[in-house]
Amino acid sequence: MKKRALLSVSDKNNLVPFAKGLDELGYELISTGGTLKKLQEAGVPAKGVSEITGFDEILDGRVKTLHPIIHAGLLARRDDNSHIKQLAERDIAPIDVVVVNLYPFKETIANPEVTEEDAIENIDIGGPTMLRAASKNFRDVTVVVDPADYDAVLENLGENGGTSAFRKTLAAKVFRHTANYDAMIANYFVDITGTEDPETFTQTFEKIQSLRYGENPHQQASFYKEGNVKGASIANAKQLHGKELSYNNIQDANAALEIVLEFGEQPAAVAVKHMNPCGVGIGETISEAFQKAYQADPVSIFGGIVALNHEVDEATADQLKDIFLEIVIAPSFSEKAMEILTVKKNIRLLETSMEINETDNKKVVSVIGGLLVQDRDNGKISANDLEIVTDRQPDAKEIDELLFAWKVVKHVKSNAIVVAKADQTLGVGAGQMNRVGAAAIAFEQAGDKANGAVMASDAFFPMPDTVENAAKAGIKAIIQPGGSIRDQDSIDECNKHGIAMVLTKMRHFKH
Repeated sequence: MKKRALLSVSDKNNLVPFAKGLDELGYELISTGGTLKKLQEAGVPAKGVSEITGFDEILDGRVKTLHPIIHAGLLARRDDNSHIKQLAERDIAPIDVVVVNLYPFKETIANPEVTEEDAIENIDIGGPTMLRAASKNFRDVTVVVDPADYDAVLENLGENGGTSAFRKTLAAKVFRHTANYDAMIANYFVDITGTEDPETFTQTFEKIQSLRYGENPHQQASFYKEGNVKGASIANAKQLHGKELSYNNIQDANAALEIVLEFGEQPAAVAVKHMNPCGVGIGETISEAFQKAYQADPVSIFGGIVALNHEVDEATADQLKDIFLEIVIAPSFSEKAMEILTVKKNIRLLETSMEINETDNKKVVSVIGGLLVQDRDNGKISANDLEIVTDRQPDAKEIDELLFAWKVVKHVKSNAIVVAKADQTLGVGAGQMNRVGAAAIAFEQAGDKANGAVMASDAFFPMPDTVENAAKAGIKAIIQPGGSIRDQDSIDECNKHGIAMVLTKMRHFKH
């Protein structure tokens, strides 16, 4: 009996040469709709599915391959005599090759103007059903979902009809593909129905690249991208120059990007080491902002990652070129800046949008055997949200400095303290087991510059000792969440030393 191949694809790239290859191998081709038309126009012999089933396509093409003749041909086991007998009794021919890719649901919902009706009409039903049926029967059926596999499939089929091991590999790819497809549909419906905390949490990502190794050389790692992620994202970034990103590069680059996005249109520069900011500055120009970030900690920035929220111009590039940096992230680089920076062979230059993706509102962290899912920490405050609790009130300049420090401390590993002045961080105490220790590191780093500066804390002070040490360093104003049963002790300590304190009533733990 002549072997049979069914082709029904939305992606018609390289379809015709592949179909000709199947024809040359002796396969009878059957097809549907636009795929059939494409083959016939190219002179490739093919029959319509309706000719095989004796049942016309109906419901505007919603029903065409959902038919027992098709699915019996796919699911019949060739090593089961009863299956073969049943096919023969009903004059059904087995289908040996299935070539299907699905309605472009992902591309459809990526359009910001998409209607719910358009999205639903692009949910493929027959395609996934055929793919799953063929994949289940991989011992006998070759199933192809990716045009990139066409050449390998023809080569394998040419070798005595193909191998079971190869068919199993293709089937595994299909199940990943349909799982990805269904996950996108599931998440779309979670969004449009406003479902909070669904009973199952499904995420799907597409591989960007294999990484040389993970956090350490003995760990394997890969980088994946969420299907339709938009806006500011390292996964969306275009690498303009430099060697391949590493696992740690990506982590640090993401941390730098998250911080610089806090400052909106205000020119801002962020330097990051080990996912903590070592220097942050804002200014009238991006060059001024970077100069402040650099001066904040010219030692720790060595080998660091820098994110800037405005185009890198010639002046900024001249500053960047004299420092050993792993990565520079920006929305764009001027032609002159590229000339200056690409002289450095290994520096990675990443270009990404600085537009915040408002739909990316969940943060996921893996634990052994599970996931933690929470809302992203998108909490923001303004001057109007602050509660002044001390005798001395901060002036307008101090309020601005406090809000600047608050934006930074949000992104520092807890326990976290940030000392800042004049739109520039001066000291960062990160990831300490107690707040006094974090403050001591920040004060030591700031040195004499802490005198007259402000301080931000990611969480409240359960003891007045941090305030006492702040007074010794010369801190003039403090911003912290408040909420401790011993808040008054810290307030009294501030009043004792003439320090202004404001409460945000919002905590920024970062573990």
